[in-house]
Amino acid sequence: MSETQNRAPMFAKEPSILQKLLFSDAMLGKSYARRVAYVGVTAGLCTVTSMFLEFKFLDVQFSLTIFMSVLAGILLGPLLGSAAVFLGDFIGYVYNSWGLLYYWWVALSCALMAVVAGLVMRLPFKFRGSGFVKLALICLVILALCTVGVNTTGFYVYYTQVGFSQKSLDALSRWFGGSNTYLAYVLVRLFFLGQIWNSLANYVLLFVMLPVLGAIKPLHIPFA
Repeated sequence: MSETQNRAPMFAKEPSILQKLLFSDAMLGKSYARRVAYVGVTAGLCTVTSMFLEFKFLDVQFSLTIFMSVLAGILLGPLLGSAAVFLGDFIGYVYNSWGLLYYWWVALSCALMAVVAGLVMRLPFKFRGSGFVKLALICLVILALCTVGVNTTGFYVYYTQVGFSQKSLDALSRWFGGSNTYLAYVLVRLFFLGQIWNSLANYVLLFVMLPVLGAIKPLHIPFA
């Protein structure tokens, strides 16, 4: 038997449990160079999304950031997906910061969305419609952990130091008698400043698009 044949099994060995957990099926068989390329492309898409695919309807700011963060985690896995999302957010800030402070907790929140999406999609649910169950679980977890736990908490801590925006003050005054407690701010940001509507719009888009993307075999999206 030749030396090449003796080495073949080393390159065909089964991925470890940790590798399966951290990387998507699409990334498991890729070289380091290809993984870096995928991260770069995904980070670029995240940058474009955050910079150009935002619009305002009434007083609510809509964007596709949640959609792209979850999609990155599903396509690349928790490790590479979160790296791509964080990198995309930072590039967008550097390119178009307008001299504003870098809200690092927003990038952390989006990166965690990718982590949650990548991990939940690894759950061993095999029944019919399990993809929708996983997606519903993703939406619930990222709403509690990322949108409220990290993003909104970060802004609350920041605003208690520098002062709340006028819209926030007006809403707090109207609905909570001027109380700026954490719970009051969470309710104001979600329901009266419209963050919940932006989140719901992204969730609906995920439920519509993931079954379509799951039918594209090269993407290896585990959407049953």
